[in-house]
Amino acid sequence: MKIIREILSPLIAVLAAFIVGGIIVWLIGDNPFNTFYLLLSNSFGSLKDVGYTLSYATPLIFTGLAVAVAFRCGLLNIGAEGQLYVAAFATAWVGIMFGGTVVNIFGKEENWSLMSLPAIILVPLCILTAIVAGGIWGMIPGILKAKFGSHEVINTIMLNFIAIALVSYLTQYYYKIPGDAILQTAEIGEAAQIPRISQFIPGMPDFVPLSIAFLIAILMCVLVYIFLWKTKWGYELRAVGENPSAAEYGGISPQKQIIIAMTISGALAGMVAIGEVLGYRHRYYDGFSAEWGFLGIAVALLGRNHPLGVFIAALFFAVLQRGEIFVDAFTPKISKDIGWVLQAIIILFVACLQMYSKTTRTKGKI
Repeated sequence: MKIIREILSPLIAVLAAFIVGGIIVWLIGDNPFNTFYLLLSNSFGSLKDVGYTLSYATPLIFTGLAVAVAFRCGLLNIGAEGQLYVAAFATAWVGIMFGGTVVNIFGKEENWSLMSLPAIILVPLCILTAIVAGGIWGMIPGILKAKFGSHEVINTIMLNFIAIALVSYLTQYYYKIPGDAILQTAEIGEAAQIPRISQFIPGMPDFVPLSIAFLIAILMCVLVYIFLWKTKWGYELRAVGENPSAAEYGGISPQKQIIIAMTISGALAGMVAIGEVLGYRHRYYDGFSAEWGFLGIAVALLGRNHPLGVFIAALFFAVLQRGEIFVDAFTPKISKDIGWVLQAIIILFVACLQMYSKTTRTKGKI
């Protein structure tokens, strides 16, 4: 019964959101069936469409997992956006400093790197950097919560502003190529770049940004599931999320689990840099995130904070993001904002259903 409820709840939320969204489209004066056809049908029609959809899903899987791990410990990580920004810059910095990067400045070449490492060392080092940088940025609000009782929502929101401003400053004044009108770092060394999926699948265009980061995201879904449900550490983390007082009575330290949960959450959010820096842009680009840190909250809610649910929810939101482009281009009155409207309505329905379910269980116990 519980499994059926866990599956039906997100489906009901999505269906209700599309009904409400269809009414909104109809009131505006457009055809809801044509709008939703454009929104949903252009994500898997060709290898190019599939590649773009999975590429959009990749960062959402990481941020959805990040939020889900924090949720399981009774925490709300609003700071995935800042964590992925810090991780992206740190990853680009390692790729520049140890990738043999040569920069052309006003016709003169300069070597910006400290040394040139081979790909077999540099790629794992860059991935580890993304994980560590995101983890450290996530650990900060965890420590503040555990040691001083400072609420993680306020801390993570404030740290978002600090993170984005800090890496923008460092990019602008230290790692941007002079004369470049775009706020971005120099390109990472070729040895730091990871391959795109198009190199392994004939027929997929080379310009599709889908990289092996998607495979790493799938791997992380598996590892997060094993950690949360098959290990002692995951059990302790979930126990604190269910009832901190009971967990402490059983010998589990809530303070320790809070720090661990926020660190893991930040590390997962930081892994967005693997695809964006190492696989796609090959540099840190200011404003590269399409608010993935915040969308991760919606992904985790719709996915019921379960790795499999997060994966499916990330694919669904990626379909909406892909379809927005075609809705904007081929409908007379509806813009791509319909995707954001649907996402917002889905979140509202999911929250309402969870509140209803919680209230029903409480009355049943009474």
